[in-house]
This record gives sequence, C-alpha cells and structure tokens, in this order.
Amino acid sequence: MSGKVVMSMLWAVLLAAAISVVWSKHEARSLFIELQGLHAERDRLDIEWGQLKLEQSAWAMHGRVEQTARVNLQMVVPRPDEVRIVKP
Repeated sequence: MSGKVVMSMLWAVLLAAAISVVWSKHEARSLFIELQGLHAERDRLDIEWGQLKLEQSAWAMHGRVEQTARVNLQMVVPRPDEVRIVKP
C-alpha cells in the first residue's frame, strides 16, 4: 500500500474515533440530565408520600372517626342494655 492510502485510512479512523467520543459525551450528558430529572421526581414523590401519611394518620385518629360517625352518620354509643355479646 502506498503512503497516501495508509494516511487516508488513519485519518478516517481518527475521524471515526473523534465522532465516537463526541457522540458518547453527548449520550452521557443526556443520560445525566434524565437522571437528574428522575431524582427530582423521586424527591417530589417522597414529599408527597410523607404528606399522604400525615393525612392518613389525621383521618384515622379515633376522635376524628368518632366525630364523623356522630355528626355525619348520626351514630351513638349503645346503652349497656342494648349490647348483645355473641359467642361462637
């Protein structure tokens, strides 16, 4: 092979390597940006989960359940003579 052909092949390999480096850097940056977005979404979901747990505990408090039963459902605690114990 002549020197010009070898030099042309080396330049082609060098160009391909340079393009590969640029492409891989671009891909790495794109993936990093996606990762940052996923971290932000995870943090947002963690905050929302904490808020939902607080809300659930507030709704499940005994006083809240009893108040809702009395006010909205007009329920009352039965008198002792109205209570029937069922045994298996």
